[in-house]
Amino acid sequence: MLDKKYYKRALILAWPAVFESFFIALAGLIDTFMISGLGPSAVAAIGLTTQPKFLALTVFFAITSAVSALVARRQGEGNRKKANQTLVTAILISLIFVVITTVIMVVFADPILRFAGSSDETHVMAKEYFVIIMLGTVFNAVAWSINSAHRGAGNTQIAFVTNLVASIVNIIFNYLLIQGNLGFPALGTKGAAIATVLGTFVETIMCIHSLKKRKSYISIKEMKKVPMKIDKTISKEISKLGTNIFIEIMSMRIGFFITAITAAKLGTDNFALHNVGMNLLSLSFSFGDGMSVAVITLTGNSLGAGKKEEAIAYGRVCQQIGLILSIIISIIFFAFGKGIFSLFFSSKELVDRSSIIIKYLGIIVLMQILQAIHGGSLRSAGDVKFTLAVAIVSVTIIRSLVTVLTVNILNLGLDGIWIGILSDQTSRLLGLRYRFKKGKWVDLKI
Repeated sequence: MLDKKYYKRALILAWPAVFESFFIALAGLIDTFMISGLGPSAVAAIGLTTQPKFLALTVFFAITSAVSALVARRQGEGNRKKANQTLVTAILISLIFVVITTVIMVVFADPILRFAGSSDETHVMAKEYFVIIMLGTVFNAVAWSINSAHRGAGNTQIAFVTNLVASIVNIIFNYLLIQGNLGFPALGTKGAAIATVLGTFVETIMCIHSLKKRKSYISIKEMKKVPMKIDKTISKEISKLGTNIFIEIMSMRIGFFITAITAAKLGTDNFALHNVGMNLLSLSFSFGDGMSVAVITLTGNSLGAGKKEEAIAYGRVCQQIGLILSIIISIIFFAFGKGIFSLFFSSKELVDRSSIIIKYLGIIVLMQILQAIHGGSLRSAGDVKFTLAVAIVSVTIIRSLVTVLTVNILNLGLDGIWIGILSDQTSRLLGLRYRFKKGKWVDLKI
């Protein structure tokens, strides 16, 4: 039995991170719910933008993941100056990529969404939504960089508060702008995109303000002590971790994209059902994502201080907490799944068809949360080449091949889509768990 102090510290760090991820995912689900009032075609249109959007944001996910791991390690080493310098460098690098990414995605929005599977019924709505979201990328880049540094330093509450407020702002403006309530114009899917960007803008302002707190480990006061430029040494450190994470996430997104394109070919109604299912999967993944944030900080601090056994202990504690959470969520999906889908669809036929997705959701969540936590432990140690290899094999290869085989050849429809997702999650869990249990990851240097 592990010492209670490990559970206590893990829970203190984990709960803000878990709720932060949960409210981000919940806001996405509420987005879909509010848009569902416009009909299945609107739900499908927004769903079509998901994978292109996340492909565009991949570089920022990679940078922020690297920043969290590096700041946690520098804090463990007692090097506050370099931790703050890491954030300065990360923000400047992110802003360069913002310009490149935004221009590419806005200019080529039309062919990108056609490739994603848009139809005459969904294309205009999808393009309007996608372009507005991409124009707000600058706010994502700045807010995520700051929050990732705070998380790495163990301050998960700031990220929780900023994301909670952003989600509330998003939901309020969804209500005002999608259907046109309280005298505001009814902008439909365009209104949903504007609401999302407004929420992220408010989050960015709050993140910048959080740096003014003098007691904060990451602060403007400390950042002023370092040059306001890209540090070559730190940029190499970010690149070393971030490049592998980028390729890992990109390879995953390719697999996700193939799944989405295949699902879109099953028709608007089926794709709308699939999109709601993926939103629910994102909601359950938020718990794994939150626990992953906690384990990156805890194991990163421990490894920075040279406490390898403690790093392993924190990994195990977070896995145990994650297992309990996954069992609870699985029970909820099996017990209330059809009721949840009925909130999004008035058609009894579509609600009945949702049972196909529900049976997979209840099983997948058990593996999804645990593999996210295992992956967090390995990334905190810099074992990003192995997590990359697992992602390529599991998502890009296994998921894609199984999806194409079951849908296009065996004609299993929605069952085939979700069998592909299940095969991916199973493969990832087995690979990452094996690596964690071997224990060699604690000997790596970053």
